[in-house]
Amino acid sequence: MTRERRRGVLSIDEGTTGTRAAVVLDDGGAAPAAYLPISVRSRDHLLVEQDATEIWVNTVQVCRTALDRAAADGVEITGVSISTQRATVLLWDTVTGTPLSQAVVWQDRRYAARMREWEPEWDAHLIEHTGRPVGSRAPLLWAAEEIAGNEAARRAHDQGRLAFGSIDTWLVWKLTGGARHVMSATNAVALGAYDLRTGDWHGPWVEFLGCPRDVLPRIVDEDDDFGFTDPAVLGVRLPVLSVMGDQHAAMIALGAHRPGQATCVHGTGTFVDAVAGDRPPAHRSRVPGVLTLVGWRSRGVPVFSLEGYASTTGSAMRWLCEEIGLFESPAQLAQLAREHTGPTRVMFLPALAGLRTPVWSPEATGLLTGLSLSTTRAELARGILNGFAHSVCDLLEGVEEAMGRPVTELFCGGGLATSDVLMSSQADLLGRPVRRARDNESASLRGAAYLGGVRAGLWPSVSAAVAGLAAAPAFEPTLPDAERQEARAEWRDLLARHVTVAAPGARPSAPGPRGPEPDPQEESPS
Repeated sequence: MTRERRRGVLSIDEGTTGTRAAVVLDDGGAAPAAYLPISVRSRDHLLVEQDATEIWVNTVQVCRTALDRAAADGVEITGVSISTQRATVLLWDTVTGTPLSQAVVWQDRRYAARMREWEPEWDAHLIEHTGRPVGSRAPLLWAAEEIAGNEAARRAHDQGRLAFGSIDTWLVWKLTGGARHVMSATNAVALGAYDLRTGDWHGPWVEFLGCPRDVLPRIVDEDDDFGFTDPAVLGVRLPVLSVMGDQHAAMIALGAHRPGQATCVHGTGTFVDAVAGDRPPAHRSRVPGVLTLVGWRSRGVPVFSLEGYASTTGSAMRWLCEEIGLFESPAQLAQLAREHTGPTRVMFLPALAGLRTPVWSPEATGLLTGLSLSTTRAELARGILNGFAHSVCDLLEGVEEAMGRPVTELFCGGGLATSDVLMSSQADLLGRPVRRARDNESASLRGAAYLGGVRAGLWPSVSAAVAGLAAAPAFEPTLPDAERQEARAEWRDLLARHVTVAAPGARPSAPGPRGPEPDPQEESPS
């Protein structure tokens, strides 16, 4: 009796700090991933950059490793899917295929001060058309200034050989040997110039920023025709089945498909995304940092979402362990936090690259407080994880306030979600159950592959792809409601005092039971 050959999708997950690739099999599970880290450089506290060549070289290497493993296991590869960090951009020469700039990472804030001057004129217009205000980051403004000030980029543009794009644009262009210069909707919406109604670039804002239209990629659906891989690159010709922003791919894999369902993904930053329906949601209340996004576009039909994010949670964990050396590793921090079972006065605000929700303040800084001579490392670890949990509360409360209704189900994933202490703290401070999805570490890989696999015929729908996975276990709240409200009040008091001192230009409102009242939103990340 011959065994039926298994099929799968080669899936690439291009994150901010690492590149991984794995084959997602037709049972919905992912094979072990090949992984390589990516360096991130900050020349000062506002600039954050990466080497696009390093990203490309790492991508090819992990893909070849994953393909070799699939061949050894007898798995038939039906195509390639890609999920990427969003709003990280670069320029390259379409003839030589080489980058003409560093990749400017979504955490970069070099334009924050200048862009505040445009808020009175542009905020209301942009919120209506693009789902977000001016914000503090403008990739298209960067492109315009790079073309003007970078001699190689200016020369390439004059010769008609310059391309601009985010990481998905770059990878698709390289994988197809330059056959496609496109950007998926979930990545385009993160650049701040995507028109929610037309599904194309918003002309007035593009023109104001000065970005030449001829360098912009064409915006396409997440499961559009992305062409085929060049055999010279991966050694095989495969269709590129789907391309998505990483948080949106995670929504699909973690099970947030219907309005009211939401995900909380702990990666480099922490992102809360709620499905809003097939039309751009009308914000019941304008909440700082809560954005209207395209959840995904499939076969011409959009699904919209609302998102709030804290940009430095996972990266704050790395900073605490690797840069400052307070802990040997995130695993040690999580283990120490388990050992502290009592209350703690330690509070950690992970605003190492500004604050967005519940107060918009790009200049805000992080804070570690409540220390005394009796503070132990275990208590310190517990306070740090509690700070992450409070940030999740701020984000979810903001999304719910903007949506005008509660989130009915919250599925969690990402590296930090492996901590039982963090999951329990989230449930306690939210006062509701929190579900940690199975295999959540591979969510972005699997979500992009599920959408691509539907196109390739592996599954009839994304819901069917998820249906075969084990149910997500729930963490139930155990903290009495009075103690929960007291803890949240202390956190809001900390924010009010610190942001006022750290960032005089911040615009907080008087905090209420669900955070500040209406205030400008912020830009979308990766």
